[in-house]
Amino acid sequence: MTDMHAPWGRRLRGTLDEHEITSAALADNPLGDPATRPLWVLTPPHIAADQPTPTIYLIQGFTGHIAAWRYRANLRESALERFDAALAEPDHPPVRLVFVDCFTSLGGSQFVDSPAVGNYHTYLCDEVVGFVDERYPTLDDAAHRGIAGKSSGGYGAMITPMLRPDLFGALASHAGDSLFETCFASAFRDVVRALRDHHDGSWDAFWKDWRYRPHGSSPDDDAILMTWAMAACWSADADGTVHLPFDTATGRIIDDVWQRWLDWDPVRMVPRYADAVHSLRAIWLDAGTRDQYWLDLGTTAVRDALADIGVEPTHFELFDATHSGIEYRYPLAVRHLAERLQP
Repeated sequence: MTDMHAPWGRRLRGTLDEHEITSAALADNPLGDPATRPLWVLTPPHIAADQPTPTIYLIQGFTGHIAAWRYRANLRESALERFDAALAEPDHPPVRLVFVDCFTSLGGSQFVDSPAVGNYHTYLCDEVVGFVDERYPTLDDAAHRGIAGKSSGGYGAMITPMLRPDLFGALASHAGDSLFETCFASAFRDVVRALRDHHDGSWDAFWKDWRYRPHGSSPDDDAILMTWAMAACWSADADGTVHLPFDTATGRIIDDVWQRWLDWDPVRMVPRYADAVHSLRAIWLDAGTRDQYWLDLGTTAVRDALADIGVEPTHFELFDATHSGIEYRYPLAVRHLAERLQP
């Protein structure tokens, strides 16, 4: 039996430092989620402890959390093991990886500041980056700092450099949330029927039922929870009131609320943040051609939006896969970013 197939994992070649960071930005957040979060930093074996390096921040998809990087499916390496093995290759450009936890009790934060969820954009940009730069010999400049993720993590990887080009100079998005009319709006009708048929048309009834049984025990759980969580991130008022972009009796789109969602769509954000996008040293975009959320279409739409402002991704690829089981793509993008983040 090789180490790769041993179900209990293998010893990492690099050094994984596991920290905790207590966040002022997340203190007293509306969901009551912990303000103290785990934070990991992976240093490859061929990098000296005092060697300045670029950094790449890894953020998770919806319902993901930091410990999930260690998950090992049958006959597969964990994502953490894949990163470790790739970074240990002698010809891999030197880089440190930073694993950030932005999980919430709704499943995710979309890495934005929200009055209904918490200030996760501020946490990531103003606290986590400073924490790492104070403790490691990083190259403390946007030109040497990247961010990467899949799905909602890919979404965060796309929008964060647009919002903070002073911090991040490269991104990698694997099937990142984009083109919201294809990846989100199609679920609205399912939510309406599920609420009507199983929860008396009431969100309160859903929450009462959902909180006292395992998530996923009803086939409607994912669509309902994701839709509410996205609304909490993108269309909540300053007092935390969450507005849905559709009528819960018919599914009819409520235009002004839907527009609040569209304002956060990377396809629509690219032209508004053209200067920031032009400053990026690397843009990796990929997705599976059979993605269940149609994010191959969204990824293509992002590429086209970039083309409209005169920017070409440094890597664009659609490959034969669904939204699942694409962990092998992560180290490819990390190498791509690392090569372009070197001094």
